[in-house]
Amino acid sequence: MNSTHKFGIIRPHSNKLIALARLLDVIVIGLTLWAILDLNATEWDRKQTWWLLISIVVFGIFAEFNELYRQSRGLSIHIEIKRILFSWFWVLVVIMGIDQAYPLVDPVYRYYFWMWIGAVPVEIVSWHIIVSSIAGIIRKKGRNTRRAAIVGANRLGVELKNIFAEEESMGLHFVGFYDDEQETEIDGGALAENKLKGSFQQLIKDAKGGAIDIVYITLPLRTELKIKELIEQLSDSTVSVYYVPDLFVFDLLRSSLHHIKGIPVISIRDTPFYGVDGVIKRAFDIVVSLIILILIAIPLLIISASVRISSPGAVIFKQRRYGIGGEEIVVWKFRTMTVSEDDNNIKQARKNDPRVTRLGAFLRRTSLDELPQFINVLQGKMSIVGPRPHAVAHNEWYRGQIKGYMLRHIVKPGITGYAQINGYRGETDTLDKMEKRIQYDLAYIRNWSLWLDIKIVILTVFKGFLGAKAY
Repeated sequence: MNSTHKFGIIRPHSNKLIALARLLDVIVIGLTLWAILDLNATEWDRKQTWWLLISIVVFGIFAEFNELYRQSRGLSIHIEIKRILFSWFWVLVVIMGIDQAYPLVDPVYRYYFWMWIGAVPVEIVSWHIIVSSIAGIIRKKGRNTRRAAIVGANRLGVELKNIFAEEESMGLHFVGFYDDEQETEIDGGALAENKLKGSFQQLIKDAKGGAIDIVYITLPLRTELKIKELIEQLSDSTVSVYYVPDLFVFDLLRSSLHHIKGIPVISIRDTPFYGVDGVIKRAFDIVVSLIILILIAIPLLIISASVRISSPGAVIFKQRRYGIGGEEIVVWKFRTMTVSEDDNNIKQARKNDPRVTRLGAFLRRTSLDELPQFINVLQGKMSIVGPRPHAVAHNEWYRGQIKGYMLRHIVKPGITGYAQINGYRGETDTLDKMEKRIQYDLAYIRNWSLWLDIKIVILTVFKGFLGAKAY
């Protein structure tokens, strides 16, 4: 007998309400356009068909990237509104971008276009708020709610309980903790303060008595036999059972759930730029780099000439650094020193460093010395946003001093990064400063999104270039 038939198969969660929400958003987009044209006695044109098709595709893509529909029941309405507006913003960007090459918004239709662009997000947000409010009212009256119990009065269980309390839209009424460890304390507080309902046997009794609708098991992985026993005993009731693995015992980095032929696979550490996200990241790098290189073409020539005139030596300083996967890459910068160090004994630039030229000090302070790295981005060696690359010699030293240091190399190094906009740019003269920088680098990898990249680029202009503390 096939093992999947014998033991069952874990299937991805399917929610028909999510499909309905997607469909309603598409209907709103189409009906709004039709209504605007109809109210203005304007016939539907081929251009409007393109507006509709592009908007549906682009909104759907960015709504998926923002996980607008994936966690609809536990999603804060404020976050939901933000994701709707962000997704629709990119509809405008794409249509206007296409309009530059192939006119889609004729002057005669421009007024209707902007009416439609402004009305759609208002209507989508409105119906999402109305549905969320109605659901909230229903749940406050005790309907469409489920009584939830947590098995395991531990840190993970308390965290889950707090989520139930914060996210009322989930419609979960917390019954209490069930645990045989009566004397355990959580976060410095006694279990009694965290609503300890009873032992495991009491759980079985309450489940069979209909006092519980859903059970979340947060026991540690080492209690496999106890978990299995509880699940078997709960099978003599009608409660739904969920197991919440305590993955916080691991140092998670961009963790996610996958399945291989029905077998669940949890990634503990992974790159965020696999598949579609990788294509988006690369497209963002190429488009933005080309635009910036076109804009800075003349400043590049001026700086090149100035470096050549100000001091003897090459205009471009090339240094070996670690790229994605820990592979060596050659990073370009305008030369700012009288020396070109790239060996096993490289000293970081310090305040009033005699090796830095007068022009070099200005270039480093304003980050203009890093402009040639946009060429590295086009070459595919770097990204616009990512952990800043360090010299090979520095990498080899820090990887033995800082836990998880090399994890920053599961993505491409960047011209700017999350650490840089948070004040960790330039000299890292203490191990503590480098540890803080690495913490921000790993936080970037954990929380990456296209919006985060855009935010970092914008903040770099103010915090990185204009307020830099580099020597």
